[in-house]
Amino acid sequence: MRDETVRHALRSSSRYAHGFTARLRGEGTVARRAWRGAYVRSIFAGDIASALTAAMTGYVVRFGPAGAPEARVSLWVALVLPLVWVAAMLVARTYEQRFLWLGAEEFRRVFFAAALLLAAVGTVSWAFKLEVARGFVILAVPVATLLTLAQRYVRRRSLHRQRAHGRFQQTTLLVGHRAGVQALHEQVDREAYHGYRVVGCAIPGGRDAAAEFDGLPVLGDLDEVIDIVRGFEVDTVAVLPSPELDGAALRRLGWKLEDTRAELLLAPAVSEVAGPRVSIRPVAGLPLLHMERPELRGARRFTKEAFDRTSAALGLLFLAPVLLGITLAVTMTSDGPVFFRQERVGRDGRKFPMLKFRSMVAGADRMVDDLADESDGNGVLFKKKDDPRVTSVGKILRRYSLDELPQLINVVRGEMSLVGPRPPLQTEVERYGYDMHRRFLVKPGLTGLWQVSGRSDLSWDDSVRIDVRYVENWSLMFDFMILWKTAGAVLRGSGAY
Repeated sequence: MRDETVRHALRSSSRYAHGFTARLRGEGTVARRAWRGAYVRSIFAGDIASALTAAMTGYVVRFGPAGAPEARVSLWVALVLPLVWVAAMLVARTYEQRFLWLGAEEFRRVFFAAALLLAAVGTVSWAFKLEVARGFVILAVPVATLLTLAQRYVRRRSLHRQRAHGRFQQTTLLVGHRAGVQALHEQVDREAYHGYRVVGCAIPGGRDAAAEFDGLPVLGDLDEVIDIVRGFEVDTVAVLPSPELDGAALRRLGWKLEDTRAELLLAPAVSEVAGPRVSIRPVAGLPLLHMERPELRGARRFTKEAFDRTSAALGLLFLAPVLLGITLAVTMTSDGPVFFRQERVGRDGRKFPMLKFRSMVAGADRMVDDLADESDGNGVLFKKKDDPRVTSVGKILRRYSLDELPQLINVVRGEMSLVGPRPPLQTEVERYGYDMHRRFLVKPGLTGLWQVSGRSDLSWDDSVRIDVRYVENWSLMFDFMILWKTAGAVLRGSGAY
């Protein structure tokens, strides 16, 4: 009877009135997940092809196309390498679906498998006194690693593009209070490539509270989750913190979901803290979530500053011809200084003069009040897509973020980092809430999560969330990932105006 009530609620929703309900019932969890097996098989075949290519390359480079009499043992090693390579990938569990599609864990495990294989080959050849050409192994294994990472990355990017267009998705039910459901729904919509398609929500009061909330049908109360999952074969249940679903209730929900094909996701209250800072430890006989302090001082901070300043100095040296060309272009096309200096707020609230190539007419900063009513920004930052103050050369500089290059000087001077939160104006800081002051624990960056997440297209709430996320989860590997993604963001030019 309850299942029939849930179905009736879905049919009455405007979102499902256009045939979505029938399609949801007709697909089923098994059908929606059928692509996963094919995806794993494709990367398995890609790994074999990568190892075979690396083996042949290593053999030819080491011994030449015709080989050599002493290379017969190495030839057998080259032919066996693809099988050994795949075995190492299996040992490192790189084919488990929970490590695929999202996050860096898949790539870390590939690196671990490569290191494991190198160690195993060295140990076995030493123990049994096998004649294995070290030059061949040292070349073939790294090449196999790079090819494997490349083919997995290409397949992942292809999957993300298809997910963004509505393919290979899994239905998701959001469970919790209104504020949490709305925030998570917005986040899931922003990250469509993750493949979660929200089909409805369960909130306190259920359908008595509302037929629809935040554009989603309200499918029931918090105690009707199992009926909803069974009635429509929901793939994923995302549960937000709520007093109604305490430890015992949540445990019982997990037990009931074991009889279905649905996965259970729990959204922590500290949603912007992740990665190595969070671990589960037994305390007084209970598995408690332990949150480490962010590592913003000591050796890691020294390493970051040394890397930033050295890289910035080398960047200035390498880019000297480009900087000179931009200097001439700015000088010859408009009146005014080459550089634009603006006071920004850095770490610990200290002010510093940030440098940029001038991309606007001289005195553009004094025209903001006249254009304030036409802002395309997020309510706090002034931005205008067709800003009349921008010069012809400035449009090109801003399109590819070339106007930001002089900030390498700020990095060398220790006022900025290569990666960090966006450097704010004092007028912005005066409007900050408590959370945003967290960003002053680190230096502002030449690039950052804001640069690779939409730049000027971000809302103010998104900007706050992104800056706090960076500070809470900083690591050198995180910086490398952002630097890698910055190149693509700059070439696309999304949000740059």
